[in-house]
Amino acid sequence: MAESVTVMGRLETLTMTELSAWVQQAKALTYQGQVASRIPRLALAHPHSFAVHICCASGQTFSQGDTGCVFPLMSTIKPFLLLYLLEQVGAETVFQWVGVKPSDAPFNSLEQLVADNGRPRNPMINSGAITLADKLPGKDASDRCEQLCQWLNQRASSHLKLDEVMLASVRVANSQANQAITQYLTKVGSLKNPEISLDTYEQICCLSGKVEDLARLGLILALDSKLIVRQHRRIVNSLMLTCGLYEASCQYALRIGLPIKSGISGALLTIVPGQGAVACYSPALDSVGNSVGAIAFVEALSQGLQLSVFG
Repeated sequence: MAESVTVMGRLETLTMTELSAWVQQAKALTYQGQVASRIPRLALAHPHSFAVHICCASGQTFSQGDTGCVFPLMSTIKPFLLLYLLEQVGAETVFQWVGVKPSDAPFNSLEQLVADNGRPRNPMINSGAITLADKLPGKDASDRCEQLCQWLNQRASSHLKLDEVMLASVRVANSQANQAITQYLTKVGSLKNPEISLDTYEQICCLSGKVEDLARLGLILALDSKLIVRQHRRIVNSLMLTCGLYEASCQYALRIGLPIKSGISGALLTIVPGQGAVACYSPALDSVGNSVGAIAFVEALSQGLQLSVFG
């Protein structure tokens, strides 16, 4: 007897009734989270803000909530840092620098880096991203950040720009965890210039935009394009699925079944391969550092429309 094949649902079949219902459900859950407080500027975000923008392959879009909010991408830039370097130097070179294993420790864990003998588990955690920031082309951190920003804006028709006020706040916070990671990476010979590496990492995390900009970026990963090597898209999407939500990644791979990347600003990017991208902004975070409301919305969307890549 032939086995039945489950066909993936369609993102563009979303109705405004469904969108509104799932947004309201998600907003109700934001009370369970807390806004990131270790960066003073992030701590000013309204904990119950919620915005979503969805870009479909057909050109159709859906938006709801506080879509005018401008926020720093923070760790949602990491997939694009990886993509950029894959395009510049190729996968073989990139994976000499970082691994592809999921993390079972917090995103800024020094202990895990030491246990792994200084090899970052993957590009979606801080040690991996700081290592890759060291490899970006450009004479200094500002030049590297500007080149990456221009490259992304050209390919995505997005309007990212560096938030200088947010960057100043990040510098004031002076993350001891990231300093320690940078020092250890330098000790084991992974960084050529530790000061530029950490400064570059902090700057690219402060590239900012609206949910529409983040969704447009997501289309680069969702759809085939002559501008991006297909295998590089597959690599980034695979690592988002297995590593993009830190130690909670496997849990959400089961429940949502889509490549996702979060950031401590409350940004969340979800890729629906071949169909489109979903960008959310909701600053209240869970204990892992993922947006409570955004995760809830994407889970409802994926289950409601049967979007999981696993059928």
